[in-house]
Amino acid sequence: MERRATIKDVAEAAGVGVATVSRVLSGGSASPRTRERVLAVAAQLDYRPSALGRNLRQRRTGGMGLLVPDLTDTFYGQLAEGVLACARSAGEPVVLGSTGGDPEQESELIGMLLEQSVDRLIAVPSGDAETWAPAIRAGMTVVFADRLPAPAAAEEDVRAAALTDLLALDGLPATPQTRPLDVPAVVADDRAGIRTAVRYLRGLGHKRIAFLGGPGHDRRVAAFREAVGAPVDEELVVFGTGSRDSAYAAASGLFQSRPDLSAVVTGGNVLGEAAVLAARELDLRVPRDVSLVMYDDVPWAELCSPPLTVIAQPGRDMGYRAAELVLRAGTRKPRSVVLPTELIIRGSCGPRR
Repeated sequence: MERRATIKDVAEAAGVGVATVSRVLSGGSASPRTRERVLAVAAQLDYRPSALGRNLRQRRTGGMGLLVPDLTDTFYGQLAEGVLACARSAGEPVVLGSTGGDPEQESELIGMLLEQSVDRLIAVPSGDAETWAPAIRAGMTVVFADRLPAPAAAEEDVRAAALTDLLALDGLPATPQTRPLDVPAVVADDRAGIRTAVRYLRGLGHKRIAFLGGPGHDRRVAAFREAVGAPVDEELVVFGTGSRDSAYAAASGLFQSRPDLSAVVTGGNVLGEAAVLAARELDLRVPRDVSLVMYDDVPWAELCSPPLTVIAQPGRDMGYRAAELVLRAGTRKPRSVVLPTELIIRGSCGPRR
């Protein structure tokens, strides 16, 4: 049999990305020239997405998809375990994909899942709302976990606009300019977790507290800024791009540029690992020279010397609850869920000397 054309074939033949093809074929925004080229190529290759749309609207195919940024990240492994446990109990297969934190790769995987008629999807999103709009329009049931996608915007301050959407789940105010996707999510109470950590460090006498963040940590950064209060020393709020090398460079640069800081809160376990390594390389003693608090409780945190103080979030429970939501979705849209965090005090924090 002759192989059926895929959305990736259309994208390559038209010289555009998979995300662009998805937008055009689902009625999204695109320039007239791009739209004409994509539609012409789709017709030439006999690509018929409308059949898929009918399938999604008329029947459930069984099975669900799970997209995470990094399968080597311990937290995402815990989240995946929760999804798989719930899916097993329901007799549902799971298609697992890693986006690498790349919105274009995420779009491609969404397109592939749609072609395979996977009509339920749990995702830790990397792209913005425009990346996810084709899946929503096609009728796919989506539940986000750990974070929400940024809203699509034409302005350069997309991060600032997205921030208020992400904070809304934690009770922080949202502004009228934000337009989040109408998709349920299961997230941790980042606001309470970060606030508790900052208060704990303040109680130990720390005044110059830094935050080391990465992709998807907008809600945690906002909670940190709220917790430390105005004015915020922006030099103490540093970001990596997501890779371990970038996290190490960010941590090392922070320690070297601000020797006056006395404590660091990291937004995730990869960043926490980087902070521990950078401190060791620079001969900074923990907690005598710098106190560390890491978001995420992972097995190696207790094996450090000293063991790390952490903000624990229930990764496995988050995955399980997200799977429950996507399996139960029907006529009534499920509500978003905010799960509690816990500050676990170990030996990596001490009084300011």
